[in-house]
Amino acid sequence: MPEKTRPNGPARTPPPKRPALLSWLTRIVLWGLGIAAAGAVSLVCVIAVALAVAYPNLPDISDLADYRPKLPLRVFSSEGILIGEFGEERRNLTPIATIPKVMKDAVLAAEDARFYDHGGVDYKGLVRAGLANMNRMKSQGASTITMQVARNVYLSSEKTLTRKIYEVLLTFKLEHLLSKDQIFEIYLNQIYLGNRAYGFAAASEAYFGKPLRDITIAQAAMLAGLPKAPGANNPVNNPARARGRQLYVIDRMQEAGFITAEQAAEAKKEELHLRDAVDPTRLHAEYVAETVRQLMYAQYGDSTYTRGLKVYTTLVAADQAAAYRALRKGIMDYERRQFYRGPEKFVDLPADPKELDEAVDDALADHPDNGDVMSAVVLRASAKEINAVRGNGDTLQIVGEGLRPAQSGLSDKAPPNIKIRRGAVIRVVKTPKNTWEITQLPEVEGAFIALDPRDGAVKAMVGGFDFDKNKFNHVTQAWRQPGSSFKPFIYSAALEKGFTPGTVVNDAPLFFDAGTTGGQPWEPKNYDGTFEGPMSLRRALARSKNMVSIRVLQSIGTRYAQDWISNFGFEREKHPAYLPMALGAGSVTPMQMATAYSVFANGGYRVNPYLVTRITDHKDKVLVETQPPLLNETMRAIPQRNAFIMDSLLQEVARSGTAAKAQATLKRPDLYGKTGTTNDSLDAWFAGFQPTMAAVAWMGYDTPRKLGDRETGGGLSLPIWISYMETAIKGVPVTDLTATPPSGVVNVGGEWYYDDYAPGRGVATLGVEAGPTPPVEAISGVPVSPAPPPEERNRILDLFRN
Repeated sequence: MPEKTRPNGPARTPPPKRPALLSWLTRIVLWGLGIAAAGAVSLVCVIAVALAVAYPNLPDISDLADYRPKLPLRVFSSEGILIGEFGEERRNLTPIATIPKVMKDAVLAAEDARFYDHGGVDYKGLVRAGLANMNRMKSQGASTITMQVARNVYLSSEKTLTRKIYEVLLTFKLEHLLSKDQIFEIYLNQIYLGNRAYGFAAASEAYFGKPLRDITIAQAAMLAGLPKAPGANNPVNNPARARGRQLYVIDRMQEAGFITAEQAAEAKKEELHLRDAVDPTRLHAEYVAETVRQLMYAQYGDSTYTRGLKVYTTLVAADQAAAYRALRKGIMDYERRQFYRGPEKFVDLPADPKELDEAVDDALADHPDNGDVMSAVVLRASAKEINAVRGNGDTLQIVGEGLRPAQSGLSDKAPPNIKIRRGAVIRVVKTPKNTWEITQLPEVEGAFIALDPRDGAVKAMVGGFDFDKNKFNHVTQAWRQPGSSFKPFIYSAALEKGFTPGTVVNDAPLFFDAGTTGGQPWEPKNYDGTFEGPMSLRRALARSKNMVSIRVLQSIGTRYAQDWISNFGFEREKHPAYLPMALGAGSVTPMQMATAYSVFANGGYRVNPYLVTRITDHKDKVLVETQPPLLNETMRAIPQRNAFIMDSLLQEVARSGTAAKAQATLKRPDLYGKTGTTNDSLDAWFAGFQPTMAAVAWMGYDTPRKLGDRETGGGLSLPIWISYMETAIKGVPVTDLTATPPSGVVNVGGEWYYDDYAPGRGVATLGVEAGPTPPVEAISGVPVSPAPPPEERNRILDLFRN
């Protein structure tokens, strides 16, 4: 039966066509994937082309396998204490195996904790840095250690896409060529850390004054915080920012598991003491270091400053420190007796305390401390009290005896340039009683040199009061009159002509008229202006009698004496053959005097001073090594018996003569020497020795002028020598001169003689007959030249070549 339909009912709607919609979606997805694939392929093609073009243009990095950065010349004492460094970059190449773990951990924590896990580019770090930059709205870097090596060694610091591409490519190349340890070693030695320091070993010395091996966690964290911004994070320039960076590194070390929470807490509490460039306890050997620099440059040229040479010297640190202190004290003791020359500068000081600090800093910027001679700005001044402030903010009060050196500047009648008032820049020193005393920087100069007379090794050398103030090395460059300290060489010549310590010579007036001198009349005097009549040669030298020395030289002849003194290393042309040579009117340097007195000290041998014992490269491979010379007869300068009797005479000077203070202070008999004061007190000397140490001290003005009517070698230079010897020969056994007298001498009545010039055979007495004398100019002072000419510089360098 057919189905019935509803009359007038609605027609049924067909269902939607779903397969067609899916088809369109599929097409869109496929098109998108196709476009993405095409883009990826295109990107790969672009990268491939870029690699093909850029990779061949990358620098050759094969030389990094044998990493050789510019390394400075470093100069050391005999104990290995650094005394000088020369080069544009402070750097001490340190193998990674010798870098302490705490330093490596600190760097990894601060710069690249996953360094040993990634392949040069830390993708996790990139993502983390990107998210951090989005969240914190500030930049966070993601450069790995390898990327920093690539950038620092080969690329510029410009921030361009091209440089970044090259950086990444170089990073992959470095990771392929070198091991992780090699890359890390380069980084630890190459990175700039401020204060001219490159590498963490140099930075440890620069900031903390200690070798890297002794670094603490707190110090390592401070150094590890520098690479990001060595200027801004520098603890010298910005202590607060450096401290914040240090705390961050310590936290990162703890998070990375390198240190425990307890270690982190202790490190945060540790107080850091930065190296003070003007630390008075540091070893001052600037003149020695400069001499070595000249020696090395003469041999190695410009490569001296880049190849990492290490030069070890004969210098003994304790002796050098003693020499530096002794000379400085001697000069400052003399300066305390001089007229006050006034403040170094005057500035207007604001009343506002906040502005005052800045004004003080500005005022002292050009007047830095000079060792223990410190600068300060006067805040208030009266006849009874001075209040001043130092550059570090410390205030000080000067009263009582501390005002005495500057009384003329505190007087109401003092001229404006001398008057001490508010805003005056003055100098102060700390007294032994821990009080303050006003002083001034000295104008006088000095020199001190000490040698081992047995081989010529330089044990201490101070060429002036302050190297930064005056780089002229007075030990090797200052040609000065030696005065009476030259007399022993005339006496030594006389012994060979029949004179003996017992020979009687008349200490009586002498006068040479113009017809005799060929110039101005000459009437020499003894220092004290008195004459004692006939006396033995021994007494005459002990009391430094000028008339006796002149008569002795008259007798033996000036030409003979000129020849004889050349045995000691003196230059004939510097000592004209005239009678004033007997009074030390020629020209010598302190180094020559030390070498000459060494002849007496070692039994008659001439030894050349030497300074360098060993030169190595940066890997400590020995390039040059010097062996101390052994005394032998080819080195003999004077007969042994001559040296023996001269020692006996010089011992008398130090026991009962003008240098009696030496034995009285040091309480030992084996001290020998001679004071020297030139005409008008232009130069003050003491030259002396103990058999293991010959030393010379000198004081004078660069442009010769009077030291003072009562200033002598015994009062100025002898105390410097004694102060040094207290350290240098402490614990050295006393040597008995007469225990083993040489052959050819005899003792008669308690006096020593040549056996062929014993009593009755030598020169018994000497009268007053005069010989030719020079014109006045041959007696005048010898000015110090401002700088040596090339031939003089070569002579100075030859002094130290064995």
